[in-house]
Amino acid sequence: MANRERISGVDTAWLRMDLPTNLMMIIGVWMFEGKLDLKTVKRTIASRFLAFRRLRQKAVQEASGAWWEDDDDFDIDAHVQRIALHGKRGKRELEDLTSDLASTPLDPTKPLWHFYLVEDYMGGSAVIMRIHHCYADGIALVQVVLSMTHASAKGSLAIARIAPDVPEPRAEADFLAQILKPVSGALETALNTGRSLLEQGKDLVAHPEMAQGVAMDATRKGVDFATELAKILTMKSDSVTRFKGPLGVRKRTAWAEPLPLEEVKVLGKALGCSINDVLLAMAAGALREYLAANGDRVDGVEIRGIVPVNLRPAGDGKSLGNHFGLVFLELPVGFDHPLERLYEVRRRMQELKGSYQPMISLGILSVVGHGPRVLQDQVTQLLSSNGTAVMTNVPGPQYPLYFAGKRIVELEFWVPQSGGIGMGVSILSYNGNIHFGVITDEGLVPDPDRIVGLFRKEFDKLMWLTLMSPWGIDIERLSPQWREAASKAAARGKKADAAGAPPSSSKRVPKRFRAL
Repeated sequence: MANRERISGVDTAWLRMDLPTNLMMIIGVWMFEGKLDLKTVKRTIASRFLAFRRLRQKAVQEASGAWWEDDDDFDIDAHVQRIALHGKRGKRELEDLTSDLASTPLDPTKPLWHFYLVEDYMGGSAVIMRIHHCYADGIALVQVVLSMTHASAKGSLAIARIAPDVPEPRAEADFLAQILKPVSGALETALNTGRSLLEQGKDLVAHPEMAQGVAMDATRKGVDFATELAKILTMKSDSVTRFKGPLGVRKRTAWAEPLPLEEVKVLGKALGCSINDVLLAMAAGALREYLAANGDRVDGVEIRGIVPVNLRPAGDGKSLGNHFGLVFLELPVGFDHPLERLYEVRRRMQELKGSYQPMISLGILSVVGHGPRVLQDQVTQLLSSNGTAVMTNVPGPQYPLYFAGKRIVELEFWVPQSGGIGMGVSILSYNGNIHFGVITDEGLVPDPDRIVGLFRKEFDKLMWLTLMSPWGIDIERLSPQWREAASKAAARGKKADAAGAPPSSSKRVPKRFRAL
C-alpha cells in the first residue's frame, strides 16, 4: 500500500464540503507580458511547486476517514496542459474559460490541482491554476506561488528547489485545537437536543478542558467566549436579495481593472479609515448599485459577508493546510451615502476586532471534520445559510514577479463558497495595484462583470465626496500623493457617472473629519 497519513480535521472538512453546486477549488489567473513556453512552465512547476511533497499526494476518503496518499502513478502531463481561447482571445474570452473551469470538478483519482497554459492572450500568455481548498488556505497558497517565481526573469528560469521537508500543519496539535475541544460536545448537543445554545455555550467557559489562559483573557476583555459561540450558531439570516437562492452547477467569473494601491492608501488616511475599510465599503456600494440597477429594494438591506481571518503564527506561511477562521461582517448595503457607508463599515470592523469568532469557527471545522459527514453537512448548511458572500482580502508582494522567464502583469483569484452561498468577492494586492474578482452562481447573477465594473466608480464617489463635501478641504494643504490621487479621480470623473451630491447630513461622519 502507498505511503499515507491521516488528513487533519480542518482539511477533511474542506475536502468533504464539495458539492456539484459549489466546488471547493481556489482558482487563480496569472497574466503575462510575453509568451510562455509549455516545456519551461512544466519544468518550473516540477522543480518548485512539487517540492511540496503534499502536492504529489491525492486525497482518499474511506469509511475510516480521509487520508493523504502518495500517487505512485503521478504524471505531470496530466496536471499541466495547454488550452486555447476562442474568438478574439481577450478578457471576455479568458473570463469565459475561467468560468468553465470553475464549474468543472477536479479528478478525484489524482492530486487535486491543475495548471492550464493559455499561449495566446492579448499578445502575451495566461496561466489558470485550480487547486482544492483541502491542500491549503489563501495565505499558504500565496507562499506557494511566490516559491515558483523570482524577482528577475533569469532567476525564475533557474531550477531551484525549496526544502522538501516543508513543515506540514498539525491543526489538532496546536493550541487553538486544544482550547476548542469542548465545541464538539456543544455542537452535537445543539443538533440533537432542545436545550438552549446559550446555556450550552456558557457551560463551555467552566469546562475543565478549556485552557485557563484563554478564559481569563476573555474575562479581562469583557468577552463572553461562550456567548460568541452561541451568537454564531443562532445567527439569523441576512436580507433576502437576488444574490441568494437555489444554486446551479454553472459559475461565472469576472475581474475589474486594477486600482492603484497608493490612491486607496491616501484616501483611507485622509478619512481616518484602513485600506480594508475602504475596499469593503466599495464592495458594499457596488452590490447596492447592482441591486438598484435591477430594480430591487436596497434601503435597509444588510448583506452578510463571511470573511476569512488568518490565524497562522508569524513565519508559518509556507506550511500547507488550513489555518484560518471566519468572521461574519454585515455590509451596510442599505446606507445610501458612500461616506456614511464607509464609516459604518469601519465601526462594524472595529467591533469585530478581538472577536473569538475566527478561533471558534476554526474549532468547529476541526471538530466536524473528525465527526460523521451528516454532522458536518448540518453545520455547514447552518453557517452558510446566514451569509450571502465569501469576501477575502489577501496581501501579495508589492514588486513585479517573474514566472518561467516572463513577467506577471496581473493576478486574479477566487475562493470557493460553501453550502448554499452563491457569491465570492476576492481582493488581492500585487505590485502597487489592487485586483478585484467576483465569482457568482450563473443562475443568480449571470453578469458579475457589471458588479466589478462598479468598484472603480465607488472609489471615485468617495474621492469626489471627500473633496466636494461642505466642510471644505484646503487642497493646497494636502499631500502631493493626495493631490495626485484626486487629480486622477477627477480625470476619470469626466468619463464616468461617478460624482455624487454633497451630503445633506453628516451626522454619521466623525466630528474630527467634519472640522477639516
